[in-house]
Amino acid sequence: MKNFLPRLTLLAVASFLLTACPAEKPADTASQPEKGDAALAKAPVFSADSAYAFTARQVAFGPRVPNTPAHVACGNYLVAKLKGFGLTVREQPFTAMTFDGTQIKGRNIIAQYQPQAARRVALFAHWDTRPFADAEKDKAKRKLPMDGASDGASAVAVALEIVRTLSQQPEKLAPNVGVDVILVDAEDWGFEVGAIEGQKNLLEGNGDGWCLGSQYWAKNMVPPNYKAEYGILLDMVGAKDGHFTREGTSLDKARTVVDKIWNTAAKIGYSDYFLFKDTGAITDDHVYINQAGIPTVDIYDHPAYGEEYFPAYHHTTADNMSIIDRKTMKAVGQTVLQVLYNE
Repeated sequence: MKNFLPRLTLLAVASFLLTACPAEKPADTASQPEKGDAALAKAPVFSADSAYAFTARQVAFGPRVPNTPAHVACGNYLVAKLKGFGLTVREQPFTAMTFDGTQIKGRNIIAQYQPQAARRVALFAHWDTRPFADAEKDKAKRKLPMDGASDGASAVAVALEIVRTLSQQPEKLAPNVGVDVILVDAEDWGFEVGAIEGQKNLLEGNGDGWCLGSQYWAKNMVPPNYKAEYGILLDMVGAKDGHFTREGTSLDKARTVVDKIWNTAAKIGYSDYFLFKDTGAITDDHVYINQAGIPTVDIYDHPAYGEEYFPAYHHTTADNMSIIDRKTMKAVGQTVLQVLYNE
């Protein structure tokens, strides 16, 4: 997940938007569910304890920075886990150059539950970590790697727990859609203006250095000619006091899906997490997935109040297991499970 200011993805193309401050503050919206809505389908229980354990296991490998042994080991773990749930798993290796000229080896991991189902919903998350904690107030720490407990691991963990839960359901209690978990790599090695003195963006004018794995997947879909009714991108969904607002690109490209998720969260008691507030667009994996024709919503941690678009732990060494909260993961995981069972 990347900072907001340098990379607005608003519809306007005017170049000044690239450095402008957000013009809008979060706005309350009027699309909350009304009494008399259709009854919810019975969904299985999402285990926050299991999701927490999946988060801790990823963090235990160390920072999952591409080209490192920890990154390879964690990727192997994720593939093995998904296969262990009985899912059909494919790996999509790719190479890419980062903004600082590093040639990296990445790997997208695609797993399918009920691969025979015609109707499909995709769950996306990135499984890599940023190689430097360049949002640190302490300049001495800005070149250090970080654990990415919320920014990366928590989202993967929620997706893992959802498909683990689905895999345990008897056929008669399965949802009416197939579910695909698409774990994209190399999301978080992008350029931040002025973050580390002397850094230069070698990709300037030659594409976006963020979201390299989702960019590759969107152009080279696995499975081939992949189609889903919609997608849900999970990003930073595990921190204490997490809040999720209705992000601009999600509203523009997948408004009905936004309404579906936020209304469902309110119905099952999670409106303290899923806020009915509309906030500006950010560059995240969903931008490229939407461009590929899959209407996709971004669920990411956005401060409930103030001018900041990302929480204080974002891209710092504070993003470790000490901030992970089972209640936040439960709110997200149970909401997404309920959405799937409502289909």
